[in-house]
Amino acid sequence: MITTEQQEKLRGWFAGRLPDDLFESPAEVTVDREEITVVGRIPEPRLAEDAPAAERDAALQARIQEFRERSREDRIAVAREAEHRFARKVSWGVECGDRRALFTHVAAPVMTRLRQPERQVLDTLIAGGVARSRSDALAWCVRLVQRHTDDWLTELRESLEHVQRVRAQGPDAEAEDTTPAEARADKDRDD
Repeated sequence: MITTEQQEKLRGWFAGRLPDDLFESPAEVTVDREEITVVGRIPEPRLAEDAPAAERDAALQARIQEFRERSREDRIAVAREAEHRFARKVSWGVECGDRRALFTHVAAPVMTRLRQPERQVLDTLIAGGVARSRSDALAWCVRLVQRHTDDWLTELRESLEHVQRVRAQGPDAEAEDTTPAEARADKDRDD
């Protein structure tokens, strides 16, 4: 798991490295073990206030596509540096109006073992037309849990970070800075 300090450093690097005129406001940078996702806000297209929904939809989609094409070289240059520096793939996305679009993103495979009652939940989602496969059904369940438990997951992440800080301050932290021979000599002196 990545710590808050590591996330802050990563966000700071992107804030300093992204061209100032790429996004309207600071980019949202999210990271996990496989991927860094950078999402920024771009300006909405100018439309008449009474523009129909279909026109507004088409304009937003066109603006997103235009940004994607125009910024490709800049985004690739930043991604190459970041992938080398942070050893993770970089994915991009934008927010335009009320629409959020991801251009590229990693779909990491996850293996799990499920007992029959758990498989039946997935199979029910398939039979109900919610998902095409068990894999899709499991992804749907994860998204549902994510949507409804953000507060709980945030608290859990903070607890994990606290555990990491406490471990780093423990007696084994000093031993990691010494060689095994030095650690044995220290132990012999203490005995």
